Amino acid sequence: MSDNGTHGGHEANVSRRTFVAAAGAAGTASLAGCIYGDDEDEDAVVISMGSQTIEDVEDAMPDLLYENGLDEDIDIRFSSQEDDSGEQRDHYLSVLEAEESEPDLMMVDTGWTNILIERGLIANLSEELDDETLDLIDNEYFDAFTDTARDPDGDLFGLPLFPDYAVMYYNKNYARDAGYDDDDFEQWETEPMSWQEWAELTEEIVEASDAEFGFATQWDIYEGTACCTWNEVMTSWGGAYFGGEENLAGPIGERPVTVDEEEFIEGLRMMYTFAAEEEDDETHDDFPVGIASPDITSWDEEPAREPFSSGDAAMLRNWPYVIPVTLGDDDYPLNDEDDLGAMPIPYGVEEGEGAYEGTGGTTSAQGGWHIAMNPNTERQDEALQIMQAMTEDDFNLGMLEVIAWLPPKPELFDDEEATDEDAVGDIAHYMDTLRVSGEGAMPRPVTDQWPTQVDIIAERVNQAVSGDETPEESAEQLQEQLEDSEA
Repeated sequence: MSDNGTHGGHEANVSRRTFVAAAGAAGTASLAGCIYGDDEDEDAVVISMGSQTIEDVEDAMPDLLYENGLDEDIDIRFSSQEDDSGEQRDHYLSVLEAEESEPDLMMVDTGWTNILIERGLIANLSEELDDETLDLIDNEYFDAFTDTARDPDGDLFGLPLFPDYAVMYYNKNYARDAGYDDDDFEQWETEPMSWQEWAELTEEIVEASDAEFGFATQWDIYEGTACCTWNEVMTSWGGAYFGGEENLAGPIGERPVTVDEEEFIEGLRMMYTFAAEEEDDETHDDFPVGIASPDITSWDEEPAREPFSSGDAAMLRNWPYVIPVTLGDDDYPLNDEDDLGAMPIPYGVEEGEGAYEGTGGTTSAQGGWHIAMNPNTERQDEALQIMQAMTEDDFNLGMLEVIAWLPPKPELFDDEEATDEDAVGDIAHYMDTLRVSGEGAMPRPVTDQWPTQVDIIAERVNQAVSGDETPEESAEQLQEQLEDSEA
């Protein structure tokens, strides 16, 4: 399960007013009535999103849209769905295949936007938005994030709404125990470390502090391991599932499977070494043994966060939701930015030195959500006006303040408002690190076959890190399984 963005397949709900982990069972989406405007207004534009997200944005989002150019004669209604991302995808497939005219606009997950594109179910915005808006998106938005809303020809099918990026959190007080200070912390915010440097630092901090262990992360047998935590490690080592970024969208059966290779195996061996309880024939000679809890193989987001937030772990790989949840809870020893540090995910090989396109260097899994338009909408002009208002800087900064949605534009991470705690809360202190993570983001594969492949991948890499298989055995078996799935 995930708690922010699409890291485990659930819609983000990181409100400063309330944070509720986005989980839920499936159900049929139903109109929640006129949450904003007249209940009887059948001419309102209907925007579909998860019910918890609606609770967080129903008051502020329409006001921000009007303040950023939307005609005040255009009314908005929200279509409420369960918060599970996969269930939203299945409902949209049903609605769009039936050529229903509502909802007019839909929040769509970066992880499955491509499925809607491949099936021709959402409007081609390159044909509908004006040239000025399209140029703005081309020139000012995060490239990797925006690319998850494009088809192979480069046409845009979703308006990038907000991205989500993982970082490495650390306990500053434990780092101070090891002799590090604010000058070090400032450097760590934006200058990625190698995995070796980071691992040795983590071991040093544990030995000098009250931390029970060094590293907490997510490595359970679930989608988050395949799409995110392992994707980050693999990519940072220069490896890839299917021969690099250019093949993430397929074509299935024509792209290479590239997991039984040195880069993939090196990354697995490193992670096994981190979780191993003692040195053996499979541990990596270049890394300290046992800096991670062996329990990582049963953890997703929240089980990994809890021991870090409570002070047991020195380091944590996780998503931005950790910031308001940890600093907002008086029961945790981390109270503010003087206690909680963040750095980009470490790397195995330097950027550009990976075996495949887009690999090497610090890597964050790409999460986030777009806004797509129903091609059968009867309110196209009004829907396009809403999308254009969503591209305004003040709208993006306003949503950062309201619900901690990261801006889709790198430059806004440096904006005075985005770095003002009084305006946007504690996340203001971490925008530099999050921007670096965004610039090194790697999307997950986005094909119809991916939902089946995630289970295969997660099981194999989990078995390697738990020690039930050697890294070589896991890579070899996974190579065969993925080749079969691509046939």
